[in-house]
Amino acid sequence: MDGMSTWPATGALLPATRVPGGELAAVAEAADFAVLPVGAVEWHGPHLPLGTDLILAEGFAGESAATAGPRGVLFPAVPYAACPGQTRPWPGTVAIRPEIAVGYLADVIEGIVAAGFPRLLIVNGHDANMSTVRAAMEWVSGRRQASLLLVNWFQLVTPAETTEIYGSLPARGHGGAYETSGVLGFDPEAVRLDAVTDLPPKPKLPVTHPYVLVESRPDPWQGWSGHISLASEDAGRRVRELAGGRLREIVEAWVAAPLPAPPSDDPLPGDTAPIRGAS
Repeated sequence: MDGMSTWPATGALLPATRVPGGELAAVAEAADFAVLPVGAVEWHGPHLPLGTDLILAEGFAGESAATAGPRGVLFPAVPYAACPGQTRPWPGTVAIRPEIAVGYLADVIEGIVAAGFPRLLIVNGHDANMSTVRAAMEWVSGRRQASLLLVNWFQLVTPAETTEIYGSLPARGHGGAYETSGVLGFDPEAVRLDAVTDLPPKPKLPVTHPYVLVESRPDPWQGWSGHISLASEDAGRRVRELAGGRLREIVEAWVAAPLPAPPSDDPLPGDTAPIRGAS
């Protein structure tokens, strides 16, 4: 490969949109994986941009490639997503129906795999994408030989670590100090810390068991909640460092593992029992 299709020496990802069609096969052959950021266009409060989830997805997608590490090809981000009822009424949120999101993502994922990239890393910046992306991945894996890896940046830093960074006050809410710091880690000019005052989130249920609670309009709620005063560029750099390092660890372990066998409609191995009703 030469020209635009040479991987940057710094370990950065090679943009798929800059690969000439005649070089695609060689690029796919040389690549260790492809990367697809998925985000949303969604209200996160007066202090954060509508593209918060895209900034985070694209930013952490860029962190997946380390110098002298596995070589990745970056595909354009998926910008629109299914959004929860909590944010749909707020200005700037552009939501698509979940069934549309699943079908669209399935076509995008299959298209990347069909282009010669059996390993696809999907970096998520919007929590509601986890279910739609997972459903699309499952569908594609039954049609193509593929290893599809979904990583949500938000989960790469533990609650214990965010407590260490921000103190005992809740920081992990929608548009809260943790997410705000994440944006500050990549694009500090996009954040307006002076646009809001702290809006403490609704307390969690007094149980330790895992659960998923979906509510239309929690109280208090202004399309975001959290102690924004805890956010800072220093915290953002720490979040980027922690999450980026863990993402690279995941990618390196994943690329080192063997690819799966192609999907098959054949009977299971050793299944020689006759089909009932057959003559």
